[in-house]
Amino acid sequence: MSETVITDEKKLLSALGLCARARKITIGVPMICEALKRGGEALPRLVFEASDTSENTHKRISDRCGYYNVRQIRLKADGMELALAIGKASFVAAVALADERFCTLAEKYIRFDG
Repeated sequence: MSETVITDEKKLLSALGLCARARKITIGVPMICEALKRGGEALPRLVFEASDTSENTHKRISDRCGYYNVRQIRLKADGMELALAIGKASFVAAVALADERFCTLAEKYIRFDG
């Protein structure tokens, strides 16, 4: 099983904020699950999950990402830190990126081992 290491989480959160300002991000578990189901260009390529999601939410995201073969990354940041990074005022459990260029931007701060 491969391990994901975030090399600079602060810069990664900043990159997610840029993605949000460009409106190239899907916010929230229900919206991410719908985008996964819909597929096509809307299919997320990376899903970022906050560290403090419930077990049920984590399982829901993990199962969907596994089924659709989408990379899932659990952040050290909690839901409020993730929300603030993308310009939201309340808890955000997960965000997803579908745009290839913005995925490349985010992957600069992630190392996939294995």
